[in-house]
Amino acid sequence: MEGVTLKSRAVAFAFCVGATAFILALIALADPTPDAPGVFRAVAIAIVCAIMSWASAERALAGVAEAVDVATARIVEAAEGDLTSRTPSAVEEALPLLSGALDGMFAQVRENLESATTLALFDPITSLANRTHFRHEAERALKAVPTGGMSVLAFIDLDNFKAVNDTFGHASGDQALVMVANRLRAVAAGEVVRQSGAAGEPIVGRHAGDEFALFFPHVEGRDDAARLGGALLDALTKPFDIGGQQVTVGASIGLALSPEHGTMLTPLIRAADVAMYHAKASGRGQYQLFAELLAERMARRTLLEVELRHAIEHKEFTIAYQPQVALADGRVQAAEGLLRWNHPTDGLRLPANFIACAEESGLIHEIGDWAIDEIARRVAHWTDDPIAPRFAVNLSPRQITRPEFFTRLNGALARARTPLSLIEFEVSEAVLMECSPAVLDRIGQLRRDGATIAIDDFGSGLSSLARLRSLPFDTVKLDASLIAGMEGDQAARDVVQAVITLVHGLGAKAIAEGVETAGQYDMLRVMGCDAAQGYAIAPPMIEADYRVWAGRAADRMRA
Repeated sequence: MEGVTLKSRAVAFAFCVGATAFILALIALADPTPDAPGVFRAVAIAIVCAIMSWASAERALAGVAEAVDVATARIVEAAEGDLTSRTPSAVEEALPLLSGALDGMFAQVRENLESATTLALFDPITSLANRTHFRHEAERALKAVPTGGMSVLAFIDLDNFKAVNDTFGHASGDQALVMVANRLRAVAAGEVVRQSGAAGEPIVGRHAGDEFALFFPHVEGRDDAARLGGALLDALTKPFDIGGQQVTVGASIGLALSPEHGTMLTPLIRAADVAMYHAKASGRGQYQLFAELLAERMARRTLLEVELRHAIEHKEFTIAYQPQVALADGRVQAAEGLLRWNHPTDGLRLPANFIACAEESGLIHEIGDWAIDEIARRVAHWTDDPIAPRFAVNLSPRQITRPEFFTRLNGALARARTPLSLIEFEVSEAVLMECSPAVLDRIGQLRRDGATIAIDDFGSGLSSLARLRSLPFDTVKLDASLIAGMEGDQAARDVVQAVITLVHGLGAKAIAEGVETAGQYDMLRVMGCDAAQGYAIAPPMIEADYRVWAGRAADRMRA
């Protein structure tokens, strides 16, 4: 019944108790031969009994009933969102256990809701706004920018975070993310102090993985936005103390301005993302402001990625061969397998035109898996019909850092029954200098199992001689940039001679890449270089053409 409380029911029950007591007392005191005084006495006593019974029942039940009514009302308030008010004193006095239970329950529900809200809105590692919350807050702030005002969105991708994870473990990686977040907060806080009086505070968020985003609702112009980009870059370029070591993470940063590059958040994020990718492609460790030219480049890159996916699905890749010859006697000592793309409209495409896109998009893994199977299959046939003593193949830096790569490689070679003694794995100088001890150990295991390991592109980076001594390798391939100026520059010849001497001193063989002229070929032979590869010897060829060339080379050796 609407409007009927538990207390009113308790009062009604007490009245019934009193009435019952009155009737029972009246019956008990009734005289079989009643007279007026006797009836009066009986009625008086019955009334007293009824009043006492009613009072006792009302006192016992009404207080509890009122407390229950108040507790019920408090629960209704909590259901409507009030989880902070304490349970009323009436409940605490009449039902202290219930009062304590309600307060404890509401406190727990409040804590659970706060935790759920935090998880829904904030990144659990850095406590920054997560992607969803950042977008919501940035959209709100963007709408609040006054007419004629300018704001900037910064999109940040950490350059070397994966190396931190691989080297120090994920716990240290999380620690690095927290330190990055704190530095970004510091930059944002500095802007608040610097622009006191300007409307709106910067918003900092973790977008995903090693990507962060910041929205500054007020900048003075393009130069001011560039200043902010420099401040962010400077904050993230300084070393981090991770596991007691000073580690440089670095970052690539893209900047997009509103209203110039968009008045809504989605186009701003797209523009900042394009600018960030341009910063990464331009060498990393820098910031770039979005421009329409970058958008055009991004469109071309997107088209290239689509075409690469089509190439993988339709098996448009092939392997070309380029020989390496011993300079002492001209015999073929290896053939390097070079990836080529038979594009349906453009013809043969070289790796320089697509490998960077493949690595950035992750498609290099699928291309690499195809290459592993193809190389294993082809080399397996060499045991019966050899076209070179060894087959040289490049290992992509994106490949060798994958935990499953070496298992995949060994499995493909085992299925094809390809002896490792027929394969030379080439790893670039820069990769070997930076890769983790675990990866070096797996490369070393390939060498122990019979494969030859070559350091590729040597001289194109800055090698540590101390680290070089500890690397597992058999040969060093001198980069073409060292060979290019030999004929007309004594200093260039001296450098090449010094590198050859260094390589021999390390107990390895020296192979010159990019040998384009007979003069370079002869100089390298005189310098004691062990082998050469380049157009002065032969260009890369498909397998059928290579077999013809190799047969003629063998005939010349026998003549």
